[in-house]
Amino acid sequence: MSDNKKKDVVGALRQVVADSYALLGQTHLCHWNVRGPGFFALHAAFEQQYTELFTAVDEIAERVRALGALAPGGLGNLAHMSGMKELREDASAEEMVKHLAYANGKVVESLAEARDLSAEADDSQSEDLMIARIQVHEKTIWMLRSYLAAG
Repeated sequence: MSDNKKKDVVGALRQVVADSYALLGQTHLCHWNVRGPGFFALHAAFEQQYTELFTAVDEIAERVRALGALAPGGLGNLAHMSGMKELREDASAEEMVKHLAYANGKVVESLAEARDLSAEADDSQSEDLMIARIQVHEKTIWMLRSYLAAG
């Protein structure tokens, strides 16, 4: 892989780390603060989502390291890199679900960019990782939207 293509892949993977970490933080916020009739289902679902995300972020950051670059870190730096809109602490359960569907969609956009750049660079390992992550987030979006449709 050429140095320019590798740099592009690493930059895209670093963005995925930042966006995924922002989503993880927002999902954790929802887990802590959800209330109302759907509390038990949402509290458990949000925990499952942020736990899965934590493992995923680690795997993507380690891919960045395997490519010889440094993984981004620090809450302020990650928030700045992501620029993802944050949810209010007192948001309703419905607002939380809508926000997390939106935030997962933003992560899918970053993943698709990284997937495409990885394919152009013939980096099948990064491409496969991005494809797998897209599938997880698309399923999460479907589940969140299905919850909203139940009402």
